[in-house]
Amino acid sequence: MRPALRALGGVILIVAIVGLLYVGVGWRMRHMFDGDPSTVARASLQAVRQQNRLTPFAARFVAVVTAEESRFGFSARKTLIMPGLVRYSIDLAKLRDRDLQWDAATKTLAISLPPIELEGPEVDLTAVREYGEGGVLMTLTNAEKELDAANRKAGQAELVTQAHDVLPMRLAADAARSAIERSFAMPLKAAGIDATVTARFRDEPR
Repeated sequence: MRPALRALGGVILIVAIVGLLYVGVGWRMRHMFDGDPSTVARASLQAVRQQNRLTPFAARFVAVVTAEESRFGFSARKTLIMPGLVRYSIDLAKLRDRDLQWDAATKTLAISLPPIELEGPEVDLTAVREYGEGGVLMTLTNAEKELDAANRKAGQAELVTQAHDVLPMRLAADAARSAIERSFAMPLKAAGIDATVTARFRDEPR
């Protein structure tokens, strides 16, 4: 048999196995929960809670900050370029039973999500860059140490500010909603229940 035909046969076999597994899981789900959407949703909620945290989105930001100081007629200036990674997550343990609402008339499962939490920033120390002017003052005094401390503090604050910007927050929210909707939609589908799943944040305007 030609290699291409063998590969095609292998793919067909894998697809067939996956299909049989899906049918088997669906049969088990339908008989286990007797087609009750609320029961399936509660079981899915328990499984989701066990994941503890969902991190659907992460973004890298770069802060550029400058600090200056003058003493004894001399001045010093340092600029810091600080990249950092921020992760956007949801504490799944905060999902409550009452956060799930099943509407039998529209066959819709509505989920209320806890707010997104930011983790970080994790500063990439290998990519940090510094540029300075005013070597005399930095040599004779502790000005450089103070400038570095001020820049580090300002850099961290700038990364946090960028992370809270509208665009990354919206991207994180969209990713979180999609992930949660899939987590609840798949068990419902496997149980043979035709349903729509919508996820919204508790603080999100309706």
